[in-house]
Amino acid sequence: MAVEALGYIIIDATDRAKWQTYLTEVVGVMESDGAPEGSAFYRIDGRPFRFWVRDAEQDMLAASAYEVTDAASLETAKQTARDAGQAVEDGSAEDAKLRGVEAFFRTSDPAGNGLEFFYGESRDDAEFQSPAGVSGFVTGELGMGHSVLAAPDFAKSHEFYKALGFADTDIPHFKFSPDPDDPGMRFAFMHAKNGRHHSLAIGEMPQNPAKCVHLMLEMKTQADVGKCHDRMKQHGVSESASIGRHVNDQTFGFYMQTPGGFDLEIGCDPLIIDPEKWEPTAHLQPSEWGHEWAWQKALAEEAAKAAENEAAE
Repeated sequence: MAVEALGYIIIDATDRAKWQTYLTEVVGVMESDGAPEGSAFYRIDGRPFRFWVRDAEQDMLAASAYEVTDAASLETAKQTARDAGQAVEDGSAEDAKLRGVEAFFRTSDPAGNGLEFFYGESRDDAEFQSPAGVSGFVTGELGMGHSVLAAPDFAKSHEFYKALGFADTDIPHFKFSPDPDDPGMRFAFMHAKNGRHHSLAIGEMPQNPAKCVHLMLEMKTQADVGKCHDRMKQHGVSESASIGRHVNDQTFGFYMQTPGGFDLEIGCDPLIIDPEKWEPTAHLQPSEWGHEWAWQKALAEEAAKAAENEAAE
């Protein structure tokens, strides 16, 4: 069994209007038709939707939905989830039609992150037109982008995703301080059956209420990324990490907060791998340059202020 790509995302929102502004005016995606009452669809390509934002009482990523090859692969994935002790719920024909797929099921990983698996992807003839002037998003066989999820029980979650058909691309153990006693944090960047460096990543960290660390969208050009960064500032959206380039997937981009309490990575020019021949790596640092995180800036400002106070005394 193989996982093909990340297909779509379902987001629960306490204030859907904030997501409307964020997605269309900041990110530059296009609202599309066909969403049920109390929700909205947004597209970035020829698929009827990639984001489904629904009214809810809690802000969270309800599900990352991954495509598998065919009906047999879907049944295998379903049994794999059951064998791992995860509850499985078949989607109705009506709900499958709403998603633009042949069939799907719902489940979750050992950390409680929501998942859907489906087969039978659909496209339509409506042309993607960005309301913010984005020249386009890179999707196709690479899928929508990637999800990064918390995995407090890292080993169990890692084995779960490998059993489902994801394969390791990069297995780093990052340390974010010079403290020799810093236990660090393990990550697993995992690829599907396509050239995207990772369609899924899990990090050894506590689960958060939003059930997501970040999502990633790939734009076509650095100009698209830079203009999106400008729109982020114009709309007063908080920057989570400055522009930089990653070591492992070579993506050029930045991170910003979403209305849902998790981050969105906007990037371009990533490394394309051969999923059949790739040998897993273990990089020692996340970024080649840039990507100063908000928490790093806060610590630096705090240290500078403390130094000023000490000098004044």
